[in-house]
Amino acid sequence: MTAFLLQITTAATTATDTAATAVAAGTPTVTGDLSLLDLILKGGWIMLPLFLLSFVSLYIIIERFITIRRAAVNPDAFMAGIRGLMVKGDLQGAKMLCAQNPSPLARMIEKGIRRIGQPLKDIETSVENVGKIEIARLEKNISILGIIAGIAPMLGFVGTIIGVIKIFYAISATGDFGIAQISGGLYTKMVTSAAGLIVGIIAHIGYHWLSIMVERLVFRMENSAIEFMDILQDN
Repeated sequence: MTAFLLQITTAATTATDTAATAVAAGTPTVTGDLSLLDLILKGGWIMLPLFLLSFVSLYIIIERFITIRRAAVNPDAFMAGIRGLMVKGDLQGAKMLCAQNPSPLARMIEKGIRRIGQPLKDIETSVENVGKIEIARLEKNISILGIIAGIAPMLGFVGTIIGVIKIFYAISATGDFGIAQISGGLYTKMVTSAAGLIVGIIAHIGYHWLSIMVERLVFRMENSAIEFMDILQDN
């Protein structure tokens, strides 16, 4: 038992002496995990535009998602109501039903109802023109996400390159070259590349996700427009 305790005491003393020697020699030691905030701060000034791009991306994704969801009314129920009113000849009621539904589809159909009495071709053209305007409104700012998805990773990479240039410039100026000097500065500069990739991924996913939502809504609107023209021809 005494021999076992003596071995533990000797090992502890050796470890302490080794740590003290490393500190005296100027060798960097790991004192704990590096926090996320520390990493962000070590990224430098390039993190500011990356934060701005991330804020813009999240704002556009949330704002467009809410707008598109509000625009996605139930086309089957809405068109069933329009058909029933138009079969009865109640055009005023059909207009009121459109006014009660603040959606792109309702605005398209309302425009067509207001053009009743004109040739069907003119009505169809009028409905298509309103549809194009509504689609443009739905796609507002979505293209910005595509731009951010391309810019953010490149911006992060530029930050890393600038950091590497500074490291090697310092080495050439001081003549002090070693793994500690390179790795110690390089890992902090890689933060910008990681941040740029994260922002780019978020923007890329948001761009395609919202584009798919718009495409589905446009498909419903086109089907409803065709159904509306069929109702006019039947009457």
